[in-house]
Amino acid sequence: MAEASVLYRAGDGVATITLNRPRVLNALDLTVSAQLADAAEAAARDPEVWVVVVRGAGRAFCSGMDRTVLSAGGINEAFYRNWIRALNRLEDMDKLVVAVLHGYSIGGGLQLAVACDLRIATTDAVLGLGATRHGLIPDGSILRLARIVGLGRAKELTLLNDDVPPPAALAMGLVNWVVEPAEVDDTIDRVVQKAFHSSRTATGHAKRLLHASFHRDPREMIEEVVRAQNECMASWEIDVANRAWDERREARFYPRPPARPAQSAGS
Repeated sequence: MAEASVLYRAGDGVATITLNRPRVLNALDLTVSAQLADAAEAAARDPEVWVVVVRGAGRAFCSGMDRTVLSAGGINEAFYRNWIRALNRLEDMDKLVVAVLHGYSIGGGLQLAVACDLRIATTDAVLGLGATRHGLIPDGSILRLARIVGLGRAKELTLLNDDVPPPAALAMGLVNWVVEPAEVDDTIDRVVQKAFHSSRTATGHAKRLLHASFHRDPREMIEEVVRAQNECMASWEIDVANRAWDERREARFYPRPPARPAQSAGS
């Protein structure tokens, strides 16, 4: 039985989604797009998952679309529908999503990364798009990239297809950290531990409202912000945060601590 093209593992509050076609540098095909979407949806549904980490097996994160499959006519609308489903789910879920970029992280690989909330790049990462050079648009980033690096930079990356060295990617905000390959796991662990100290209810609303703020007048969103804040105030997390404040310690939301015992009348 052939090994899955996308691996999914969840435990201890973290779901890891791994592109698993190392022989072709995790190039994207129809199977990858479908399995990636299914994995993203599994992570989104799991109430025990607090953080999602997206990685690539072998020598690269992802080398983009499988050009051999594309040339043979094997990329069709079904691929793009799965791809959009996967990226939207990663972007929309109420959890922190972190991409780890190493080796070739180009084309669809970079498009996948910008749908994640944060990006860790290794010093050996090669970053770039390249879709227009192959007669396509970088559909996974065309609606996202300018929000991250600004319109001018987004046009440069999209239309000229230059590779971006990791230090330059860090400077323009395309990635959040650049680390040596040996430091990746420690960096992920630090990010995960910070996420465990953040309310997932608040994280989900904050992600959604930040995205919406790019498309709407902030004043039109006031009532939506108030509704979100009310949901935060009614969540179990606010009780955990308040208890931690009263006890002069930092709140931790994962694993979920036991509820505070109800006080009896007159106590």
